[in-house]
Amino acid sequence: MNADDLRALQAPIKDRYRAEPEAARITLKARGELDSASIACKVETGRALAAGLHPATGGSGLELCSGDMLLEALVACAGVTLKAVATALGVPLRSGRVLAEGDLDFRGTLGVAKDAPVGFTDIRLTFELDTDAPQDQLDSLLKLTERYCVVLQTLKRPPSIEARIAQG
Repeated sequence: MNADDLRALQAPIKDRYRAEPEAARITLKARGELDSASIACKVETGRALAAGLHPATGGSGLELCSGDMLLEALVACAGVTLKAVATALGVPLRSGRVLAEGDLDFRGTLGVAKDAPVGFTDIRLTFELDTDAPQDQLDSLLKLTERYCVVLQTLKRPPSIEARIAQG
């Protein structure tokens, strides 16, 4: 896909959202089923993933850790966004990799130390690109990728989240 193809694909969508801003507001949903036999939650995706305890908290390692899934979602979103931005800007990429690393102190989630945070304390996102693009183009590519990546922006500016238990 080239920049013209991308613009042609997105133009009617952008036009609709300009004319009908409410049409752009969509609720994404995720669903999972608690596993009755183990400490795991089966998440409905195209391949029915199961999330379980990380081995550092007693898990077997057979299920995906939710923290890994979060980093994978960041990598996926950032990679797609970078490719779209590079295409739109005409930045030639021969190949590339997207890497995410996150630091956790498992004492927090295990309740071992009240002063230990629960969750990632630092996340690093790296793009390794094979390109001859000049630095100013790469700077723009990074800036726009950060700006338009949904998962990255959600992590940087956390939304209001409400948790509740519904019986039924």
